[in-house]
Amino acid sequence: MSADGSKAPGIPGMQTTVETNGKVVTSFKHPLDPLTPGEIVAVTTEIRSYITKNTEIKAVKFITCYLLPAPKRAVLAHLGIPLEPGAKPEDPVPIVRRAESDVVDALTGDAYNVTIALEGTQWRVENFKPLEKGLHPQISPEELMECEAIIKADARVQQLAKEVGISADQLVCDGWSIGYDERFPQTQRVQQAFVYARLGEHENLYAHPLDFIPIVDSTTQKVIHIDFASAYTKKTENGQELSVEGTVAPPLDQDPLVSSGRDRIPPPMRPFDFLPDLMEKSEEGGYKQRTDLKPLHVVQPEGVSFKLDGHVLEWQNWKMHIAFSQREGIALSTVTYNDHGEVRPVFYRLSLAEMVVPYGAPEFPQPRKMAFDSGEYGMGTMACELSLGCDCLGTIHYMPGSYVSHSGKAFVIKNVICIHEEDSGVLWKHSDYRIGGRGHTVRRRRLVVSMVCTLANYEYIWNYHFYQDGSIEFEVRLTGILQVGVAADDEKSPYGTLIAPNILAHYHQHLFCLRVDPMIDGLKNTVIESDIMVLPDAPTGSVSNHAGNGFLTKETVVESESGRQYDYSKERRWRIVNSARTHYSSGKPSGYSIGLKGGATPMMVRPDSWAAKRASFLPNTVWVCKDVEGKDSGSERMWPSGKYVPMTRDEPKDSIGKWVEGKQNVVDEDLLVYINVGTTHIPRPEDWPVMPVEHVNVTFKPNSFFKANPSMDVPAKKDALSVSAFGESAGGSSCCKNSST
Repeated sequence: MSADGSKAPGIPGMQTTVETNGKVVTSFKHPLDPLTPGEIVAVTTEIRSYITKNTEIKAVKFITCYLLPAPKRAVLAHLGIPLEPGAKPEDPVPIVRRAESDVVDALTGDAYNVTIALEGTQWRVENFKPLEKGLHPQISPEELMECEAIIKADARVQQLAKEVGISADQLVCDGWSIGYDERFPQTQRVQQAFVYARLGEHENLYAHPLDFIPIVDSTTQKVIHIDFASAYTKKTENGQELSVEGTVAPPLDQDPLVSSGRDRIPPPMRPFDFLPDLMEKSEEGGYKQRTDLKPLHVVQPEGVSFKLDGHVLEWQNWKMHIAFSQREGIALSTVTYNDHGEVRPVFYRLSLAEMVVPYGAPEFPQPRKMAFDSGEYGMGTMACELSLGCDCLGTIHYMPGSYVSHSGKAFVIKNVICIHEEDSGVLWKHSDYRIGGRGHTVRRRRLVVSMVCTLANYEYIWNYHFYQDGSIEFEVRLTGILQVGVAADDEKSPYGTLIAPNILAHYHQHLFCLRVDPMIDGLKNTVIESDIMVLPDAPTGSVSNHAGNGFLTKETVVESESGRQYDYSKERRWRIVNSARTHYSSGKPSGYSIGLKGGATPMMVRPDSWAAKRASFLPNTVWVCKDVEGKDSGSERMWPSGKYVPMTRDEPKDSIGKWVEGKQNVVDEDLLVYINVGTTHIPRPEDWPVMPVEHVNVTFKPNSFFKANPSMDVPAKKDALSVSAFGESAGGSSCCKNSST
């Protein structure tokens, strides 16, 4: 396939279908296409066969199974994308389709990593190796569901629930990775279960938190311990203090309730529903929906302006590959922009590399509440099937996604990625205010590629926005239900908010790491750090700064692999550039600026804390490192928190902090840029029972990339369906004031 999208004959990797032994095998159409459901089954079948013939393993459960991407240069050659400005694309080379899978011995809990390649029409295992002791693959959706079944069947859990008025059939729980707890061997695959009561079908279970936390072994499928949280119930002259001395976890051989220093607390029983039909029955004072909202429709009578060929999407000069990823959710690749006939590469890959939610209460066992939602669970496996007219409005195209189940079969989410267009206000406007002057208004449209994920109580909406001015925005919208615990009648925590009677929501953060694999006009890129500074050594009244208003920018080239921190006092910013191409007027290298002023958020923990050790990538806002690829595969530097995250206790050996220790040169190199943004959530009563959306975003804007505003050719069209709200004369007849057009 050439840069303009046409198919080039004779290039390896074109789609073919072969029937062998009654099986249909379809090779890839695009080298970055994710594994199809059929391929997942073929891969796991071959792995199971290999295990049977070559190991003593009796039973396995598949945790991951995904495409192992081909080397970057091979993919770009296949697509006809040049590596440098003005250069010709490299000659295509054969591309072998490979996959990678993590499996767990269902009897022992031992984990293995498998790489497998497609040889002709048959998948063959290339490498089968055990993981180091203490390393665990992601926690699967099935393991999370099993956690609830395990606690419901446990006699001790049933008795504890009964003591506070809850029957076994009312028990529900959210399984979480246990995170950091030195009392349990790191080799043990365990979860912690946050337990609630569900008093009726579909009602809001989070309104009824219970006061104990079972610990579940996912391999033996048993409850192995039960914790009780300490609390701020001790009254002193200085206010309320913790019910025990200190915040250290009690030994496993001590009575956990006695160790907590508190009495049992029954769950609050008042309903706080969010489904309208249930709210009609449960809301105190009655419930009635608003009746003054008129319909608001999004219509495109002539259809959409984008085109889709398999996983390749084109819209308004943009072209990209879209894939479903078990860990990242959405993965966008080979993003290019057609600049008046010249197809210019912008990004090789954009994706969410990690997401961390650390909670801020220090008393045991609250520090264990630290979710790596991407590395521990996977955004793809947590993705929702979207509903037309609800999650996305207008004329919509959906794409499916597939991930592996324990059995090796593919679990398919039908409508998991949403693609649509939406109006986004004014793109640009100017009016000549003088008598007889003319004006021009152009409205902005954007393409949205989105996904919604439910991670237990929270929902995350992931939006990639593409704009007509060559800009890209990564936006996160947070909603869902707060993670809550039960509080005594007179309990007040300095680390949380009582959002409703006896319901405590702790302070926490949502921190997101965006992985950027740039190819601004080619693979040889550089990052420039820019600070805005008051004119130095030039006080007010001086010859060089008489009025005292002077300020300028100071630019620093990031020369070696390192982490960089945001500086609000200097309004620090970064841009990724290609020094081989400069702007005809500014003289600056072609580039894209990174905008994260509204999202740069420090991690609110001590530098030597458990959380900082596990999420060692978070202290810096931006990281720059050299990309390193495997011999036959794509990047080996994918995950800033390490490839295997569950139950880590220190900075992983394969995390970004270790990568940059080499201090390799990153000037005019094939780079990776990791960007950390987020928000600190101090819960409000208005966040209950369901939180209104909160936004976090990162922007990428062209800077000396285009000759001028690239959206000057966007037409100004008056919307014929726009009318006056109350029938008065609307005035004006065109978006072009006093225009003959």
